[in-house]
Amino acid sequence: MTITITAFERSPDGGKGLARDTRVRWALEEVGQPYDVRLVSFQAMKEPAHLAIHPFGQIPTYEEGDLRLFESGAIVFHIAECHAGLLPDDADARARAITWMFAALNTVEAPILELVIAKFVEGDKPWTQERLPLVAERIRTRLRQLSARLGDADWLDGAFSAGDLMMVSVLLRLKPSGMLAEFPSLAAYVARGEARPAYQRAYAAQAAVAARAEKVNGGPRQT
Repeated sequence: MTITITAFERSPDGGKGLARDTRVRWALEEVGQPYDVRLVSFQAMKEPAHLAIHPFGQIPTYEEGDLRLFESGAIVFHIAECHAGLLPDDADARARAITWMFAALNTVEAPILELVIAKFVEGDKPWTQERLPLVAERIRTRLRQLSARLGDADWLDGAFSAGDLMMVSVLLRLKPSGMLAEFPSLAAYVARGEARPAYQRAYAAQAAVAARAEKVNGGPRQT
């Protein structure tokens, strides 16, 4: 059965790999599974056909036969469970890798998304300038803790796993802010993730979509 995922027809990030379909593309590339991509517009994401798959009108989604999934973490977990390469065989190591997936999404990404919202959604609000330093410090606290845990290891728990895939994907959102550079071990960790051939293929695929959209529409979508 062919795997089909959805992605932005015109991504807000202009093809920089920050849209969540990149995580799913990366996971599929790591396990060597071919897939098709159905591009959706912002209007189509709010229409009944897409809402039947993703009730919150977002991307990515995952379809394989009668199976329909949404939420990037759930999709990557499903891929990792079904195909070798992203979860260890040892039961304890497998559980730890899954724990890191949850940590990436629940503990590390949450304050990072706060920063995005504060800058781009609430940027014109009177409280924004007071809020930004507080949000930034919450992020730095998590980065200090993560950096201490990673130490001088290449990956979070031995070999590369779905936990690293999700954590690197989350940390990539910080590159535009410059905060990641304050933590050299984490910057190097992210660079190792970006250097993986599977990530390079996933990034190139998303960038190609953005390049086509820019050519047709005359520039990346602004947020």
